[in-house]
Amino acid sequence: MVKAEIITIGDEILYGQILDTNTQWISLELDKLGIKTVRKSSVGDQKSEILQILTEAAQRADVVFITGGLGPTKDDLTKKILAEYFGCELAMHSEALQDVTEFFAKRGRELSAINRDQALLPTKAEFVRNSQGTAPGMWFNEKGVIWVSMPGVPYEMKNIMEQEVLPRLVKHFHMPVIYHKVIKTVGIGESYLSELIESWELQLPEHIKLAYLPSMGIVKLRLTAVGDDLSRLQEEVEVELQKVNPLIQSYIFGYEKDELAEVVGRLLINQKATLSVAESCTGGHLAHQFTQNPGSSAYFVGGILSYANQVKIDQLGVSSEILASDGAVSEACIQAMAQGVQKRLGTTYALATSGIAGPDGGTEEKPVGTVWVALAHPTGVITRKLTLGGTRMQNIYLSSLACVNLLRKYLLNDLS
Repeated sequence: MVKAEIITIGDEILYGQILDTNTQWISLELDKLGIKTVRKSSVGDQKSEILQILTEAAQRADVVFITGGLGPTKDDLTKKILAEYFGCELAMHSEALQDVTEFFAKRGRELSAINRDQALLPTKAEFVRNSQGTAPGMWFNEKGVIWVSMPGVPYEMKNIMEQEVLPRLVKHFHMPVIYHKVIKTVGIGESYLSELIESWELQLPEHIKLAYLPSMGIVKLRLTAVGDDLSRLQEEVEVELQKVNPLIQSYIFGYEKDELAEVVGRLLINQKATLSVAESCTGGHLAHQFTQNPGSSAYFVGGILSYANQVKIDQLGVSSEILASDGAVSEACIQAMAQGVQKRLGTTYALATSGIAGPDGGTEEKPVGTVWVALAHPTGVITRKLTLGGTRMQNIYLSSLACVNLLRKYLLNDLS
């Protein structure tokens, strides 16, 4: 398998002044070609450190990608250092000079000496056209490794990769086919999930690997198949999906880029049903889970943000007696909230949240992370008590997630 290393150059990355999105994008594109990224590194604008990381990368990778340090200012060192590393000089490149001259002419600007010098390239470099900027890319085939140097500006780098670099890589390397399939689960932790599918995982073919990708409230299972025939790999992965799905069907909400609220939205549309929400502790986050998806107006009617008790009384019809005897964080209150917004907005279903997100407000009886959620449906109300205990934002997110999943399971007739 072809191995790649990605190096980002620039003090601004190490200082956290800009977010490095280049390495993620490059890795994804390389993966599509069957090139495995084995290392990602960031280095500052220091000659000795850059030379060291280049030497190390040559020991690990078949192709090395370098982004950053190609601008016209004195702190942009990449070209000079690459020339030194490969033992050559910088010389004016005619195609690069023509490109940078035309770039400024089209904008009605005069080419300065400092910008003209951007056409200076190491003599061992192959010119890689940058149609979106003034700094050309460079391709080296040296020391048994392919080296690709590109600007750090994301849109320039992406254009160079798509138009120039990726096609060259396909011609240069013979690469296997890599096929991924991602299963998305909710409502179960990684360790519990692994126990349920252990026997299936152990019998996977040698060329199909399983990876667990946990995040807050969601665990993704990624199947990766490697071979020479894409169609055959897809068929083999589909066979494995048919084996594992019955083991964890209740927890699977989608595949690949599916998002939980988006999936639930499609279920609501299929049933010609509508939804409203009443939120307290989640503060609008629950509604956002649905409204961030295009087309949500087909099923999502609206919500009432009842943060204060008086709003619960005035807008949702929660009785003052319930609030006095049980409190806002209670089963009685959450039932009334869900039914109240369902009735007021005239929807098929309604979701409600009320809890103590923290970091303050907890008691011995109701500690931080105590949350009640509810689903009002055409014939009644379903409630669930959550005991979370994370940070404020974690509690808000997980409460919203639990609500959406409660509706999903109801719509699929999968409640236990």
